[in-house]
Amino acid sequence: MHIEPYLFFEGRCEEALEFYRTALGAEITMLMRYKDSPDPAACNPATLDKVMHASVRIGETTVLASDGRCEEKASFDGFCLTIHAETDADAQRLFAALSDGGQVRMPLAETFFASSFGMLADRFGVGWMVIKVKPMP
Repeated sequence: MHIEPYLFFEGRCEEALEFYRTALGAEITMLMRYKDSPDPAACNPATLDKVMHASVRIGETTVLASDGRCEEKASFDGFCLTIHAETDADAQRLFAALSDGGQVRMPLAETFFASSFGMLADRFGVGWMVIKVKPMP
């Protein structure tokens, strides 16, 4: 079994993909616009240039994304994506990049379980946890 998150950005997908490319080194492996649909007549004419489906590699993980129906504000409540940083310096860099234009929910700091841990919502409202786990004794 394999689970991949699918994020709907409600009209801001291309902007989000560019942000993740810059902030995280994400690589777009597939992108289809509504106008590329086998039946573009079934699509809303106002959204033909929007992203119908995208596949993005971030490290070893695939994240799927779309503009959705472009009808409402994107809502990413009830979950967070977690990045396991290799070093504390990586955690600081990733946290700073993702929080640019977003909202820090818990500043990056040492905890009993991590040498670096912090929580934020990026500029699109996607929740992230950045962590560098402490080695087990």
